[in-house]
Amino acid sequence: MKDVSTPGEPLDEAVRIARLVRAHGGRALVVGGWVRDQVMGHPSKDIDLEVFGLQADALKAILQQVGTVNTVGESFTVYKVAGLDVSLPRRESKIGRGHKGFQVTGDPSLSYEEAARRRDFTVNAIAWDPLTAEYIDPFSGRDDIVRRVLRVVDSRTFAEDSLRVLRAIQFAARFEFTLDPATAELCRFIPLDDLPAERIWGEIEKLLLRARRPSTGFALALHLGVIERLFPELDALVGCPQEPEWHPEGDVWVHTLLVIDQARARIDDLPYPQQLTVMLGAVCHDLGKPATTAFLDGRIRSLEHEAEGVAPASALLDRLNVHSLHGYDVRREVLGIVAHHLKPGMFATAQPPVTDGAFRRLAQKVDLELLARVAKSDCEGRGGGFDCSAMDVFLARARQLGVEHAAPEPLVKGRHLLALGVMPGPAIGEVLRQVYERQLDGTVANFDEALALARDLARERQLY
Repeated sequence: MKDVSTPGEPLDEAVRIARLVRAHGGRALVVGGWVRDQVMGHPSKDIDLEVFGLQADALKAILQQVGTVNTVGESFTVYKVAGLDVSLPRRESKIGRGHKGFQVTGDPSLSYEEAARRRDFTVNAIAWDPLTAEYIDPFSGRDDIVRRVLRVVDSRTFAEDSLRVLRAIQFAARFEFTLDPATAELCRFIPLDDLPAERIWGEIEKLLLRARRPSTGFALALHLGVIERLFPELDALVGCPQEPEWHPEGDVWVHTLLVIDQARARIDDLPYPQQLTVMLGAVCHDLGKPATTAFLDGRIRSLEHEAEGVAPASALLDRLNVHSLHGYDVRREVLGIVAHHLKPGMFATAQPPVTDGAFRRLAQKVDLELLARVAKSDCEGRGGGFDCSAMDVFLARARQLGVEHAAPEPLVKGRHLLALGVMPGPAIGEVLRQVYERQLDGTVANFDEALALARDLARERQLY
């Protein structure tokens, strides 16, 4: 286990606060994910402090010596200061359904064991004293880290927050832990119908981006009945057959899990929204197969499954409430990937070769680089022995044409026609459309050629 006493800027502030707290008769402990991650040898920046033995007003006065204090929360107060979250230990009482159905009160008289009992898993219930380097570990979380086991702290209170089932899934995948059998059994019977979309998405997002092999989380979710209860579009993939010659790995569910892991290995160089686009594209790419799979001419076929996959992919994205992220239209791109994920292989191997115009038109519908990444993952997700170089050829051609992320901007726009004296009206749109089609085909190569064509088309339609 890593020595957590190595100082860093957040830890220096934690030590400073702990000294002030001790001088006033209290004790400040580092709690939560930072302790877990440091014990596991993972880097972590966010430090949470829990302060025992001091009332809220006294704690706030101490923290004001450190810096500006921002107060968050109503019934239970968290103080944000110097980049740290500082709080009192708290009691929680379940008074209603959902994640807001708790009555929470701060209680500085609690022992650490009492305070930690409200936490979800033993690995998250470890505290560390920044002044003495002492671990306080009443539920043997460090032993569970060594055993690589995820285990609930208290089975009586665990089920009070149904989100913990999804947290179990993403933690198990991220840390490559097994789920304790008693914890798994508990998770199977916790209702999930009170979870809002944003909370579900928060855990799925972590699973997709933070796990090295997200497939393990999806497999666990299936085992716990989560896929059946929350994601019927994915549940339909289980047992959906595929042609063994092209998919020796098994059914569509097995294939999708392999594709998800392949996609995860191909996103680290992308910005955050594009990372999620590729991952969601991998998750959703074959959702059209259950509705289209049939035994035809002695083979298992899924004709038109690209187009048929758009509706269930839309339903899944609706369930997660995924639209734009950081201004990037993730939803549009994911649906484009679903609708066209076979195109890179088809384009790269077509005879006669696909035209430049076809690439430019496809770029109107989807980011071709992200499409190629999912298509490559789709190919590699069938097991070994398949030549997947066609997707690299496709992407190289898209880059050569400069359309790997978007179709070319129209050379001529409405303002140019108005400057020529063309009368405003809907007919302008038809002229611009025809000019742009020629531009996509490559028969119009520059602004002057495009403007000349626009002038001729406007004259033919007597728009002057």
